[in-house]
Amino acid sequence: MSSPMFDVAVVGGGVMGATTALMLARGGLRTVILDRGPLCREASGVNAGTLTLHMTRASLIPYAVRGHELWLSADQWLGRGVAAVSTEGLSLAFTPAEEEMLHARAAARREYGAPIEIVPAARARAVEPGLSDQVRLAAYCPIDGFASSYLTGRAYREALVEAGAVVREGATVTAVDSGDGGFTLRVAGAEPVRARRLVLAGGVWLEEMLGWLGLRIPVKCLINQLVVTERLRPVMRTVLSVANGLLSLKQFANGTVLIGGGWQGIGDPRRGGVQTIPENLIGNTRLARWVIPALAETRVARIWLGLEAETADAMPMIGAVPGVPDAFVIGSVHSGYTSGPYMGRLLADLILGREPERPLFDPSRLLEPQAAPALT
Repeated sequence: MSSPMFDVAVVGGGVMGATTALMLARGGLRTVILDRGPLCREASGVNAGTLTLHMTRASLIPYAVRGHELWLSADQWLGRGVAAVSTEGLSLAFTPAEEEMLHARAAARREYGAPIEIVPAARARAVEPGLSDQVRLAAYCPIDGFASSYLTGRAYREALVEAGAVVREGATVTAVDSGDGGFTLRVAGAEPVRARRLVLAGGVWLEEMLGWLGLRIPVKCLINQLVVTERLRPVMRTVLSVANGLLSLKQFANGTVLIGGGWQGIGDPRRGGVQTIPENLIGNTRLARWVIPALAETRVARIWLGLEAETADAMPMIGAVPGVPDAFVIGSVHSGYTSGPYMGRLLADLILGREPERPLFDPSRLLEPQAAPALT
């Protein structure tokens, strides 16, 4: 018996892939989503859950604003909440060079609609009393916050099933063939999956996935270290970062403090996160303690690594796959957790024949000159 033909197959079950699949299923398409592990357990499940507008790529601010709104209203559109919290955010400067950086970045972010203002150190400490007295200046944003990235997979799985989508967790796609009016996905140890349309949403594995279709688009893999502390009395109420981008800091309701900031570990897409780099771990935690001195009262409870995808121009690739009809790609978004639900909605609109609310990010700009689809 031949396998059923789906209207669309989504390969990759992170926030962006899961949102795309959910909106397509709700739009009436017979949808299957496949991931080699549980939904939202890679980058979408091991990140800091930050919902911030203090982001590296200012032009992505409008997308992040809508993503922030969606996370805070997840109980309405997703059907269940993800412990999203709205709070204030501060990006801090401790040196004259960081002050200049703060002014420049705040101006760029305001240009794209972020309600960010530069405030003196005294105002920053009034917002966050636990701050170090070495702060010189801060960029203040009333729109910040965080969600529990641990809850996203369960929330999406339940929503997808309710929408009638077929969820295939533990399904490793090894290759994709095209022809006969659709795509055939080869799945390790299982029957192939057939679909008329294809969405690749594989994060750091997008370079390999696009290779299945004969395209060469390099995707850099960042191995981000994250740290969570033991429980501590309330020592901070905002989301904190440093102008140089080397710190993300927040305290959850249970008292634990999450420390991030993109300090790198060791790993790659094939092996995943392999090990931390002690010097980077020490640097990250020392910086966190410098910003909030009361962190000296607690200890590190756990360390883990998350893989983040980055394109050559550090901008997303979201849209139709060049030269391959009915194939689409989504991924490589800086601060991707924040804007992920909105990015997935935009791509779903494109696939459903609707005009996306905001422009997508044409993957063809990233093609290497010699690359061309090798499909029959």
